[in-house]
Amino acid sequence: MSRRTQFNKKRKFVADGCFRAELNEFLMKELAENGYSGVEVRPTPQRTEIIILATRTQDVLGDKGRRIRELAAVIQKRFGFSDEGVELYAEKINSRGLCAIAQCESLRYKLLGGLAVRRACYGVLRFVMESGAKGCEVIVSGKLRAQRAKSMKFVDGFMVHSGEPSRKFIDVAIRHVHLRQGVLGLKVKIMLPQDPTGKNGPKTPLPDVVTIQDPKDETNPAAPYSETKQQ
Repeated sequence: MSRRTQFNKKRKFVADGCFRAELNEFLMKELAENGYSGVEVRPTPQRTEIIILATRTQDVLGDKGRRIRELAAVIQKRFGFSDEGVELYAEKINSRGLCAIAQCESLRYKLLGGLAVRRACYGVLRFVMESGAKGCEVIVSGKLRAQRAKSMKFVDGFMVHSGEPSRKFIDVAIRHVHLRQGVLGLKVKIMLPQDPTGKNGPKTPLPDVVTIQDPKDETNPAAPYSETKQQ
């Protein structure tokens, strides 16, 4: 992030984290209906590049790129970038079913549309597992039917909860949906598959995966023989 004032290292990391968090919150509100799935910030010597990940990139760009230019102008004014100091790009995500943010937003709009909680959650669960995920967990908490608040959990497949694999393989998204009876909390966790290309999941396999190599080809001797080993 290019700033006019010079920070020491600690202040710079804090400022970068605040910038990313505020930018993510702003884009989440603006592009929620367009399948917003995250943002990447790439600082370069000339300018700062912001890549918006979404399922419907054409809606993010707008008519002849008008909407993305408006977003760039707002970000430039809010964070004090110089002219031509920030550039926005829209990138389509590889698999919508393996993105927790996209599925959480999908579940949110299903509930806002009046669909039953169980039917909406099982629909998300089935779509995620059909997209190639190893596991999925959907939690909905709040006043679902009665006045008393409760929590419902829907699980399918395999899920890790601790250790380094939980950081690499688990994609988590949390959203809140405002209904007439109150606020519901939504949480979607997706266990990504191992992908050697790194597009749909981490390149490294799980630590407990054991790969058995094929034995080497050996020529069978025609007749028995003995070897004399020198001492």
